[in-house]
Amino acid sequence: MSIKNNLKNIKSVLPEHVTLVAVSKTKPVNDLIEAYNAGQRIFGENKIQEMAEKYEEMPKDIEWHMIGHVQRNKVKYMAGFVSLIHGVDNFKLLKEINKQAKKIERVINCLFQIKIASEDSKFGMTPEDASNIIQSKDFAELENIKITGVMGMATFTDNQSQIENEFKQLKSTFETLKVLNTNNCKLETISMGMSSDYPLAIDCGSTMIRVGSSIFGHRSYKN
Repeated sequence: MSIKNNLKNIKSVLPEHVTLVAVSKTKPVNDLIEAYNAGQRIFGENKIQEMAEKYEEMPKDIEWHMIGHVQRNKVKYMAGFVSLIHGVDNFKLLKEINKQAKKIERVINCLFQIKIASEDSKFGMTPEDASNIIQSKDFAELENIKITGVMGMATFTDNQSQIENEFKQLKSTFETLKVLNTNNCKLETISMGMSSDYPLAIDCGSTMIRVGSSIFGHRSYKN
């Protein structure tokens, strides 16, 4: 099935309040153009260099989301154009994003990545970490970032009740942190759910899903 039809099928069942991020990592620009021509304007990449290269080639009304693990020394390469950074999992990274945003007089939106999966390989902070950061004096001084929500990745498992519990944990964390409103923290987004589990994620409160293979087909990783 074509990328256009895949997008149409997914969007036809999405509630209005849910944002679709088309995860285009490892996919060629031609595929992204096909999705763009079908009306998709939000794309997610997990490598900064690849995202920057695609940004140069693609139309400029696209929102680029960085959904992968972020290395601090590479933040500068996306600071000028990234719309949302999903994977903020520590304060040092937040400081670096703020520093690079300040240089170009931008405010960059970010999500706190909360660790909800049981796997050690998954990145993320604890809800307590996030709460402590938001309430800290150092965080209040960051004027060029804005925390707009939380992101989480469920365990890679067939156990649907475990995935559901992890999604509900993220929703609960969102509700707890939401009351800690500050000048640079106003939580609105819950980014959870991928191709395999986004219907369940939406049932559990997701407002943003990250879908790749259901749009573009399975990806072949380069060595």
